[in-house]
Amino acid sequence: MKTTFLAFLSLILFASCNKEPKDPNLDPTAKEKIVKQYFEYFNNHQWKELAAMYAPISDFKDPSFGKEMITQTRKQTIDKYTALNAIFPDLHDEIVNIYPSDEKHIIVEFVSTGTAKDSTKFKLPICTIFTIEKGKITKDFTYFDNFDDSESHK
Repeated sequence: MKTTFLAFLSLILFASCNKEPKDPNLDPTAKEKIVKQYFEYFNNHQWKELAAMYAPISDFKDPSFGKEMITQTRKQTIDKYTALNAIFPDLHDEIVNIYPSDEKHIIVEFVSTGTAKDSTKFKLPICTIFTIEKGKITKDFTYFDNFDDSESHK
């Protein structure tokens, strides 16, 4: 009986040692709350609050930045969206779907719209892969068609 108890106790101790501690930010619901808050700040044009959701320095991929990944500070994020908002005062993003991925990633499909001061409108489908670590966005990889093919009849 003593041998069986020791074997059972050893098995429990061994099993408990193999479990990796979970990062509190791995919960898909928490990641969804973060991105929903992000888009709320975006649609209210609260650029300082939106930038505070990023790590102090974050990685970005975005056709508007070119083909390579760049790093950007929170202030640069504020400046980017402030400038974009000056061109499109009614800038708005509508979430189409949210796709939780792995522990650190969540994918958001959305449509961005806006009207320039000369009444030119745009409607752009976009997909962003956010990397969220310790409650902050550390990577923002955004994809959209940056090619104007308005004369195409596809």
